[in-house]
Amino acid sequence: MSSAGTRVAVVTGSNKGIGYAAVMELCAKFDGTVYLTSRDEGRGRKAMEELEKLGLHPAYHQLDIDDESSVLKLRDFLVDTHGGLDVLVNNAAIIFPMMTPREEFVESIRKTIDTNFYHTMRACKILFPILRPHARVVHLTSDDGHLLKISGREPEAAALRQRFCAPDLTEPELCQLMEEFIEAAKNGDYYERGWPDSVKEREDTWPNEGYIVSKVGISALTRTHQRQFDQDPREDLTVNCVHPGYVVTDATYQKGEKTIQEGAEAACWLAMQPPSSSANNVPKGAYVWHDKQLVDWVNGPLPSIY
Repeated sequence: MSSAGTRVAVVTGSNKGIGYAAVMELCAKFDGTVYLTSRDEGRGRKAMEELEKLGLHPAYHQLDIDDESSVLKLRDFLVDTHGGLDVLVNNAAIIFPMMTPREEFVESIRKTIDTNFYHTMRACKILFPILRPHARVVHLTSDDGHLLKISGREPEAAALRQRFCAPDLTEPELCQLMEEFIEAAKNGDYYERGWPDSVKEREDTWPNEGYIVSKVGISALTRTHQRQFDQDPREDLTVNCVHPGYVVTDATYQKGEKTIQEGAEAACWLAMQPPSSSANNVPKGAYVWHDKQLVDWVNGPLPSIY
């Protein structure tokens, strides 16, 4: 049954963790229909049942951002059922386990960049055309997504940072940076080329360079997307990225300082920003910390992750 005109929010990767908590928050406060999505329909339906027991009533749609046809089906469904989209929270992402063998390092980087960066960007290309005026887009990034995390050998790292923060950076140029990193990882000289080496910087960590670069890419993409929105004839489109904090999720091996509800708080705050006017100052293209403060993405400093 069509419900064109109803405001609509979609949270990607939301059958658990921060995405699940974002659905909870939006169901309680967003004036419209909230879609919980998941790659696996069974897990998604189970999450729906849990929310129903809490008195919350999200809608459901299967979504796997790694599968272009899945994103296209969601787009067509939203157009046919609602006529458009008002809120998009891009939460879906992957991070490889701490014990990923070193010989699988390059493969893990390729898969991480694909899902976290390329396939998120592709989902945006598919869904952005159906955004309605005053739509709000939120990309989940990380403290690892700050530009200063490009911290390899200098002056090569400084040159990379300059390219990432170029005021006219295009999507193809950003993709070129991703491919240069992947090539450097294959060659084993990524640190010498300016890219981060997490093990070199902290001996107690695991190789997560792919995650770092993918999230820096998403943070940079936020700025590029906002420039596109600023030129769009639809009124008042905004996109921001947010670091949710150190949250207890599967990705952190159930460690952390924040609950999933606390981790979703800033993202939902951005998702429900009111229409812009001379009377308010809605963030646009910003890098936002978990406590809702706007952080200088280029120069820092970084607040505490906690």
